[in-house]
Amino acid sequence: MKFFELQAQNGKARAGALYTSRGVVQTPTFMPVATQGAVKAIGVDDLNQIGAQIVLANTYHLYLRPGSQVVEKFSGLHNFMGWNKPILTDSGGFQGFSLAHLRKVTADGFIFKSHIDGSVFNFSYEDVIKFQKTLGSDIIMPLDICSSTNQTKSQVEESMFLTNKWIAKAKKLQINSDQCMFGIVQGGMYEDLRKVCVDKMIDLSFSGYAIGGLSVGEEIDVMYKIVDYTANILPSDSPRYLMGVGSPENLIECISKGIDMFDCVLPTRIARNGSLFLDSGRINITNATFRYDDRPIDLSCSCYTCSQHSRAYIHHLFRANEFLAYRLASIHNLNFIINLMKEIRKSILSEEFDKFKKEFLSKYNSSDRQAQSRQKMMWVESQKRKGRYKI
Repeated sequence: MKFFELQAQNGKARAGALYTSRGVVQTPTFMPVATQGAVKAIGVDDLNQIGAQIVLANTYHLYLRPGSQVVEKFSGLHNFMGWNKPILTDSGGFQGFSLAHLRKVTADGFIFKSHIDGSVFNFSYEDVIKFQKTLGSDIIMPLDICSSTNQTKSQVEESMFLTNKWIAKAKKLQINSDQCMFGIVQGGMYEDLRKVCVDKMIDLSFSGYAIGGLSVGEEIDVMYKIVDYTANILPSDSPRYLMGVGSPENLIECISKGIDMFDCVLPTRIARNGSLFLDSGRINITNATFRYDDRPIDLSCSCYTCSQHSRAYIHHLFRANEFLAYRLASIHNLNFIINLMKEIRKSILSEEFDKFKKEFLSKYNSSDRQAQSRQKMMWVESQKRKGRYKI
């Protein structure tokens, strides 16, 4: 069975499909991050309700908790977490970056000092693949080294070559028949290093290709430049996955450069701080201005949160430190992003992506005053139609 089908292209923006044993994933797609087998604050029913097609879990964190023996007892991560759709598992390479103070790079991987209990454990390229076999992930990622922006070019190059060696060895390891593996392109902010890495990954021949080492503190224009360059030299008949990017404006810009898959903790992380997505930008629901606001978060949104609750109620939950606030806010933000992916896909299929991108960014970047005014007018009109608004 062919893993990826490119179904349409409008400029560089692409619409396609991933075919897995657990279902089809339409692209472009956003993967909610279930780091430890759960998307923070929301459940599997919520994910199904908002239309999530695939989630991302993390090999490093699941390796520590609950560990291979527990996952094996449940015959894999899908059964353990009650999710019957595809799962992509990240390798733990990013933890080698974010927990650099707790790891040492070796010839075959990392030696970590656990951030949980301080115990020391080996985390090699082989360990990573073996554990992902146990997890039963649909898409597995080999171990890589993510470089920081303050490293020299020679340091980035050294890390890239070691990454390439790990991935080449990982490619030779046996995986489950219903699993596929992606190659990862590193090389920092240097186009020539990215080219070397792309050539190596293509030579190894993977089901798909991920662009790593971005969204790690570089200027946004630099990220866009590297994404554009790298996507242009990746195979057109394979999915392209940009790791760790998830704001609406970044997503739509990177789709315009040929990216098919994304993951990021941003939508749920900012939701837990009260920051919510609207077509016109973000609002902070904890602000006092929302105390008496009887409107839903976004009038154009049909998610559970917006269909059932007012801004005032969500504001109250945050001010009262009620855990329900995190669930309701996270549902809304993920629904916004997943719905955005659907709308983008429609625009690509109808060859109107450029128009959609221009209109979306024009609205999304509007000022808060304009946004609030427009939302208020929409709410008044909707209440008039229902006979509930009186002057």
